[in-house]
Amino acid sequence: MPDDTARCVAHLRPQPRSVAALPAALAAWGSDAFAAALKREIEALGPDVLPLQRATTRGGLVDAAGFEVTVISTSDDAGPLQARLGVFFQELIGGCSCGEEPVAASAYCELQLEIDRSSAAAAFSVL
Repeated sequence: MPDDTARCVAHLRPQPRSVAALPAALAAWGSDAFAAALKREIEALGPDVLPLQRATTRGGLVDAAGFEVTVISTSDDAGPLQARLGVFFQELIGGCSCGEEPVAASAYCELQLEIDRSSAAAAFSVL
């Protein structure tokens, strides 16, 4: 199978969700401090924990230098706590300039977050 076809087929497979633990955010749920606690805790995880690579649009890599999270909405149904997040990050695109140095491009994606009420286990998926 040619490389391009393999990449297309891999892209069509269901993507696994990234998982981490967010105990400070869970403890702050329902208070005015929740959004700040969630933002701080997620940004401390680092970009490798979030599924940002699945949100790149130019075939590049996610810049490990950092990212910024915004809390768009939250919901408190009977199941896990849920939040919709906006994430701003840099995508490094290789080989786009004369010197073959990577070029950084601003990128954005939205993630769905579910936090288990008993364990603080958090699952992220790209929307």
